[in-house]
Amino acid sequence: MKELARTLRQQQTDVEELLWYRLRNRRMNGCKFRRQEPIGPYVADFLCMQPKLIIELDGGQHGEQLEKDQHRTQYLETLGYRVLRFWNHEVLTNLEAVLEVIHLATANHPPHPNPLPKGEGTGGACD
Repeated sequence: MKELARTLRQQQTDVEELLWYRLRNRRMNGCKFRRQEPIGPYVADFLCMQPKLIIELDGGQHGEQLEKDQHRTQYLETLGYRVLRFWNHEVLTNLEAVLEVIHLATANHPPHPNPLPKGEGTGGACD
């Protein structure tokens, strides 16, 4: 799965790139998003661990995949994730509305603290 996620990051679509530009570097309420993140048997388009939010972008091919997407969403929800789905054309034609939905989904959660500068901290194991 990690290799697939790496490949997907290198070959992101224009729509993924557009949304990623607006989510990366803690630009959304200070929340840290990752892109093409493996979770179980799936790779989430965008993941924010705090507040356990997944954003999925659906292209034209997803109209036929409704049942598979529902199973995927149910699986992710059983793990405690909230899943937001947007059609590619929504991102392209109404980006600000998409960002507002994401903003509201992340607004009530404190941002993940920034890591300590190198050389500081207890030197313990990572999570």
